Amino acid sequence: MKKLFGVITAMVTPFDDNDKVDVKAVAQLTDYLIQRKVHCLYPTGTTGEMFLMSVDERKKVAETVVKTAAGRAVVYIHTGAMTLKDTIELSRHAKDIGADGVGVVTPAYFGVNDREMAEYYEAVSKSLPADYPVYLYGIPQCAANDLKTDVVKGIVARCPNIVGIKYSYSDMLRVSEYLQVKNGDFSVVVGTDRLFLPGLSIGCDGTVSGISCVVPEPFVAVYEAFKKGDFATARKMQRAAYGFCELLRNGSNMGYFKAALKFRGVDAGHMRRPLMDIPAAEAAELTQKLEAQLKELSIPVR
Repeated sequence: MKKLFGVITAMVTPFDDNDKVDVKAVAQLTDYLIQRKVHCLYPTGTTGEMFLMSVDERKKVAETVVKTAAGRAVVYIHTGAMTLKDTIELSRHAKDIGADGVGVVTPAYFGVNDREMAEYYEAVSKSLPADYPVYLYGIPQCAANDLKTDVVKGIVARCPNIVGIKYSYSDMLRVSEYLQVKNGDFSVVVGTDRLFLPGLSIGCDGTVSGISCVVPEPFVAVYEAFKKGDFATARKMQRAAYGFCELLRNGSNMGYFKAALKFRGVDAGHMRRPLMDIPAAEAAELTQKLEAQLKELSIPVR
């Protein structure tokens, strides 16, 4: 079973002027990221505005990314939805189209107890082949539900195809607890871009990074330097990555991502209501600062 590693880019979803998924732009973005040597692609997650899309739209994005990637990068589809039925349908679809695995966010909005959380993931796990990998996805600040370590241990003990977790909250103590699951044989990837290098240093496999959708270069450089044992360069590039995180509001508004991608020559389309594109004056200020930061690192704009 293929696992996530390195720079795992959380992809935006481009919507065209008619508010339709722009398949051509999805393919362009896929190529843009692979050409910049990201290791894995992660579409239709939080960065991809997943809860604002229909099941059919999400399938269309998944199909486009898998087809365009054509084995050049590991592709995990985020399939978590507001209902268990839709989550299972999207997960099975991901398997059928040849995606390497799926990530599944916790149930959202409605509070669930530990038993309900475990039952949810067991149902998803058992709807797929025993050798098809699933990552849990915890983002309690958005989903309003948390994945406690003891609950994760119980889920993993009963579901052999649940091989890891993406954790998108800046709690390194919790991250270190997850790293002990299954006697350390459990993949943990951080969803907080600013903690990429700290996460690697304690045993995480990588980061699911929205910022890397716009600026993959410093994140790839962090991972490559870390793997070579060049920790001075890894720290330098992590500081550079941190600067881009701050500039792009740490993923709190994907409108910044889409404006910045347009500046870098990638048609990232529009936001979907109720979310909105950032104002033109704000986009101009953003791109001016982005250009300066790229120039400082000798990274071409396009």
